[in-house]
Amino acid sequence: MPTAFTRRALLTAALGTPLAARAFGDASLFVPALARHGGRWDARASGLRRLAWELEKRTSVEVLLEARPMPLDSPRLFEHPFLYLSADGELPPLSPAEVENLRRYLTFGGFLFADANDGSDGAGFDASFRRELARVLPQTTLTALPSKHVVFKTFFMLDSAPGRFLNKPVLEAALINKRAAVMYSQNDVLGALNRDESGTWEFEPSPGGSRQRELATRLALNIAMYALCLDYKDDAVHLPVIMNRRR
Repeated sequence: MPTAFTRRALLTAALGTPLAARAFGDASLFVPALARHGGRWDARASGLRRLAWELEKRTSVEVLLEARPMPLDSPRLFEHPFLYLSADGELPPLSPAEVENLRRYLTFGGFLFADANDGSDGAGFDASFRRELARVLPQTTLTALPSKHVVFKTFFMLDSAPGRFLNKPVLEAALINKRAAVMYSQNDVLGALNRDESGTWEFEPSPGGSRQRELATRLALNIAMYALCLDYKDDAVHLPVIMNRRR
């Protein structure tokens, strides 16, 4: 039976120790998992690898610079504290085995970041993801995260949630015991980080261009750090530092 992720286990897996941890191979590194499904599941694989690269360059987290494809019904899903789910269009219905495994993953402490690559609202990925999430977590609903939520200060201080688009100004989340087990953006966050085979940016963020790309990168980093650290930045001991940085 899969065991629950603990904050200490997640931090140990992500941060480890510079020398000893490497003896354990991938278990000592942050390896983002890319959810495989029946639709176009890999449209932002380049963006996910870029997120890992940015995480390595800008933080102390040690990473593996790849996006590891992961079937949603695989027991290996429980080895990854961060799972990215997206599609450039409708998300096909999940099988009962995928629904059950994903529910167990989220309940045991896993984190899912869902990203509407098509920027849809009420159709396409948006409608189908909401439908499937209702099957996975029938007792929860997606709600908008307030600007004071810890995800907006886990690493960078942010007051918006842009991606390749700026269709919706907020992130939505499904909470399990006050923990945001699922975060969802309709703005195609990793589309702002995606590169084509020649290494050039694949998309121009709209309407904010390169500045919006940087903000989307910071948001993606904050989301990854939330998956690893949860709500530690809400502890009172951090408030003076946070408020000083905000000023």
